[in-house]
This record gives sequence, C-alpha cells and structure tokens, in this order.
Amino acid sequence: MTTDRVDASGHGSAGPLAGITVVTLEQAVSAPMCTRTLGDFGARVIKVENPRGGDFARHYDDVVGGLAAHFVWLNRGKESVALDLKSPAGMAVLRRLLDRADVLVSNLAPGATAKLGIAPADLAVSHPELIAVEIDGYGPGGPLSHKRAYDLLVQAESGACATTGRPGAPAKAGPPMADVSTGLYAALSIMALLCGKERGQVRGPTSAAVSLFDTMTELMGYSLTYTRHTGVDQEPKGMGSPAVAPYGAYPTADGHTVVLGTTNDGEWRRLARELLGRPDLADDERFRSNSGRVAHSELLDAELGAWCARHDLAYVQDRADAAGIGNSRYNTPGDVVTHPHLTARDRWRQIETPVGPVPALLPPPVISGYEQPMGPIPALGEHTAAVLAELGINAEGELR
Repeated sequence: MTTDRVDASGHGSAGPLAGITVVTLEQAVSAPMCTRTLGDFGARVIKVENPRGGDFARHYDDVVGGLAAHFVWLNRGKESVALDLKSPAGMAVLRRLLDRADVLVSNLAPGATAKLGIAPADLAVSHPELIAVEIDGYGPGGPLSHKRAYDLLVQAESGACATTGRPGAPAKAGPPMADVSTGLYAALSIMALLCGKERGQVRGPTSAAVSLFDTMTELMGYSLTYTRHTGVDQEPKGMGSPAVAPYGAYPTADGHTVVLGTTNDGEWRRLARELLGRPDLADDERFRSNSGRVAHSELLDAELGAWCARHDLAYVQDRADAAGIGNSRYNTPGDVVTHPHLTARDRWRQIETPVGPVPALLPPPVISGYEQPMGPIPALGEHTAAVLAELGINAEGELR
C-alpha cells in the first residue's frame, strides 16, 4: 500500500518484506499465524474484522488483562479495520484496499469468498497482480470439502491423534499443530510467489490454497509411509517413539523427569557403556540394530528407567552430556515461562496492547542485522479511520 510510512507494527522500511501490504480476512489461528509471520518479516498487515465482535479468537478467554491469550499470541503488529462485508459500502472499501495490496489471505468458511465475489477466480479478473491465498479445511474436490475444520477435527481425521497418547488412549497434540503448520505453509507459499514475481518468473494472476488436512497428512508422512508399506498401524508411545529406541521419559531420584534419546547404533552403545555401565547390553545381539531395540523397547526402557530412578536429574544430564547423548528435562509451561535459556538469550520482549505492555517471545528466525518489530496488539477497529483516510474516504464513508 505504501513503502515508507511507519505503520501499526512500529517499523518503517526495514525488513525483508518492507513495502508489501497484506490484507487479511482471518479468524482463529491458521491465517493469523500466516499473516503474523509475514508481519514479522516486515510486511504491513491490515486485518479486516467484522465490527460486531471481530475475530472470534478475541473472545476465547480474558486472561491477558482482559484480552484473549490466542489473540495476543497471533496478532501483534497488525492494523485492525472494522468493515461490514455484508454491506455494499463495506465491500467497496475492501476492494479499494485490495487495489493497493500485494496479498489477500483468508480462512473463512467454505465458499465464503466466492459469495463475496473475491474468490481467487474473481480476483484473477479484478486484481490480476494480487496474490490470493485461501486456507481451508480439506481442500476442494473431495467428499469432505464442504465441512468446517478445526485443529482437533483435522488432527483426528488425519490420523495424528492415533499416533499420540497411549494405546487405547489417543490424544490431540497440545499445540494446534494443524493450524500453525498450515499457517506457516501458507506464509512460505506467499514468500515464494513474491520472490517469483520479483524475479519475473511468476506472471499474471496468482493464487495458492493450503488446507489443514493436506498439511496434517504431510506431517504424518513417516506414519503413513510406514503403514502403507507394512500394513501395521504403529501404536502411540506417549513420550516415546515407535521408530527408535531407547527414546523416552524417565523419572529421576529427585522427583524430576529426564528425557533421553538415541538415534543411531553408536549413540546406543555409548549410552549402554558410559551411562548405564552395561557393556553387556551394548554387545547384546538383540540390541545391535535399531529394529532390534525397537522390538525390545520395553526391556530397554526398564533398564534405563531403573538407572535414572537411582540418580538425580543433574547427575543424569551431566553424564549424558559427557557421553554425547541427547537429553532434556520434562518441563511444564510454567517452567518454560521462566526458562533460563530464554532469559540468557534475551528472547522476551514487551509488546503494547490496549491494556498495557505484556511480555512476548521473539519469533524463531534470528536474522543478521534485523530484529522483528514486535508491534502492538490492535483494538477492534483501531485503525479504521486512519486507513479510510489513506484511501481518500472521510468519516461519513464518502470519497474525497
């Protein structure tokens, strides 16, 4: 929309995506993750919300001083513009926004953009230079395409819940894996298309579609490949793995839980000899290969569990580090909030919100010479007047 102004994210021309304007019709997690990621790289993100409540994730809870934790997590640095898209006036403003935008992102209900006249096929005619990206549940052309899709539903449909938890007690992965991963795939698609346009390799109308189901089946790649070629559904193993052994969580003498893992034969031999002091296990024919160790994982878990139960966490981790064995401590979210590794690496920042500053983690990428802007959380419709003024529309909705 513009390349020089300092926008709601608190930054100007710095950032790899500076000068890129993203308009987004988004709810919940997947599309907000996509657009927040683009904003982290310097894009301007204009979040179009229904004036009657806005993004429903605003109302999931009120634990952040009256704001919802999901919304605070996913919506920093965005500009909130409240438009009634069921009205001709609201749609007219949206189209003027799209005239100046580079990207439109949406994750509305199936068929919603077509009803509004802004599906990718429509935009290919009206806005041929715009990159249109739709996030949906199941993708077009299948028996589930009409269905609404939420993270739990897609984790269940894709088989992910069957690989999580314990036998007979399937579980959803705690983080919203389908939503977050789909949002990141959408952001990656947009960046690839922007790069292709800049290099002249992508021309004309451009769109992309990413579904939660396709994303989760991609994340299930190991399990689906294994089952397709063996006919066996591997049973979930809690904090262990059906693919490698030993690999799991073991209580220690001081009331903590250590997580230890081996991923190859050399690591296993070091674990047996240098941690457990059991060269007999290292030389046992049953355990020479990973497939053998997986077949006898219960026996190995018992040996490793008994050893860990006799020692404190610090001793176990020191010994594991000395032997070159991967290890970690099992933590709760409360432990991670005060994690010394995050503090030592200065990963926390203060971001502004309508209820005052709150702490937030920097995004994962560490980019030489650039720190992500960590802009404020917008109130519903906070930027409506300013953005309308940019478009030449006065407070009464009239063009100037």
